[in-house]
Amino acid sequence: MKEKLEKLAKLKREASLGGGIEKIESQHSKGKLTARERIAFLIDEGSLEEIDMFVKHRSSDFGMTDQRIPGDGVVTGFARINGRPVAIFSQDFTVFGGSLSETHAEKICKIMDMAMKIGIPIIGLNDSGGARIQEGVISLGGYADIFLRNTLASGVIPQISAILGPCAGGAVYSPAITDFIFMVKNTSHMFVTGPNVVKTVTHEDVSFEALGGAETHASKSGVAHFISDSEMEVFHNIRKLLEFLPSNWKDTPQEKNFDFNQNLLCPGLDEIIPDSPNKPYDMHQIISNLVDDSEFLEVHSEYAQNIIVGFGRIGGLAVGVIANQPSVLAGVLDINASVKGARFIRFCDAFNIPLLVLEDVPGFLPGTEQEWNGIIRHGSKLLFAFCEATVPKVTVIVRKAYGGAYDVMNSKHIRGDFNYAWPSAEIAVMGPKGAVEIIFKKEISKAEDHELKLNEKLNEYIEKFANPYIAAERGFIDDVINPSETRLRLVNAFQLLKNKVDNNPKKKHCNIPL
Repeated sequence: MKEKLEKLAKLKREASLGGGIEKIESQHSKGKLTARERIAFLIDEGSLEEIDMFVKHRSSDFGMTDQRIPGDGVVTGFARINGRPVAIFSQDFTVFGGSLSETHAEKICKIMDMAMKIGIPIIGLNDSGGARIQEGVISLGGYADIFLRNTLASGVIPQISAILGPCAGGAVYSPAITDFIFMVKNTSHMFVTGPNVVKTVTHEDVSFEALGGAETHASKSGVAHFISDSEMEVFHNIRKLLEFLPSNWKDTPQEKNFDFNQNLLCPGLDEIIPDSPNKPYDMHQIISNLVDDSEFLEVHSEYAQNIIVGFGRIGGLAVGVIANQPSVLAGVLDINASVKGARFIRFCDAFNIPLLVLEDVPGFLPGTEQEWNGIIRHGSKLLFAFCEATVPKVTVIVRKAYGGAYDVMNSKHIRGDFNYAWPSAEIAVMGPKGAVEIIFKKEISKAEDHELKLNEKLNEYIEKFANPYIAAERGFIDDVINPSETRLRLVNAFQLLKNKVDNNPKKKHCNIPL
């Protein structure tokens, strides 16, 4: 038995070295960790239960018979993060550049299948040169097997992808289907076709970083939800994100202890909204006053910044926050903001995370660029997502709520549970000046002093419509509240809604306007 145990230990040591010491040193020289180091830094210490350590590829072409390395380029298994179980895989770039083979794919599929059965999140640490060329279509089939599981797992268990090196060609579509993508500045790259192919086909000369780097995908394409300066920061943020998420769609996020006897009034909120309705302010100030301990994990912070989405806690309960940002494009809704908001809302609804909507929106962005690129189609995604969501939904209108954007931003009409407004709220079909110029066009044009008549009608309109009280009279607003008492009202509202039950009609699936 002793010899057998020694043999097992020897085989495990060999497998743990992946492509060997030289390849590991090469990985370190690029400022990158190895597959096993990454897992060790991410998970609770000593919690990994690795499976398929001894799996080897089955390819015999192109001299591959002599290059059969245990593990075949990916470490897979189960572990704990913050004490909760997760499934995890980490691609090993020291073995064939982390390329995906038939057995590499089978290992990933095996833990994905198990994660679905037991209802735990799956985390993928991607660092791969793509499909293993020596295996041809067999490798491509492996990718498709993973894509199918990503799709079937969507909305069932949280799926998180970290891009910690190259991710190109068909490989990008697995992370793209998952719920959140993390990237590292200067070392992570995602693209369907690389710079060389781009130059050949379109004659564009572009670098790896400009084409598919972390900052490009965080700010321009919206592919990356989080970007970090280092791999260690990625692991910290993944752990932080998981604190807000349940393990599966039947579960609810963990509730934290909360002192309900503390003073929940926030006098500082009374001072944030400027006297001028056209003056911007930073919505982050309001968010930090409302969430527990001012802790807010923003998602897509560099993309479509006219809308803010992210996670916080209110009264110990995890909530998803969707807020217009008046300091960027006046908080207007455009194509990118609509898609960003819709995807976030649907994730929260899928995983029983209540929604808090902070509204200050002058409408949808006008112009030919928006219309020709489908603002109608894309804007309706945001409307659809809010309408479809059955989780607790609370809205606070802090200033503007104009036109169709009023309806879209979780109004009472689309099943908002509690809808509050501050006294500064302006709820109307459009802004006062535009409305007056239309309604009183003839009267103003006939007046001797056009400016005087315009201001007279403007004040009349503001008095009548640019306030929250007409909506409150109709019951479209549940209450007009002092800004300082907002946190108190939200804590009470979300506690009251904890056991809310709402259902959509039975169907195979919806047909969201993609």
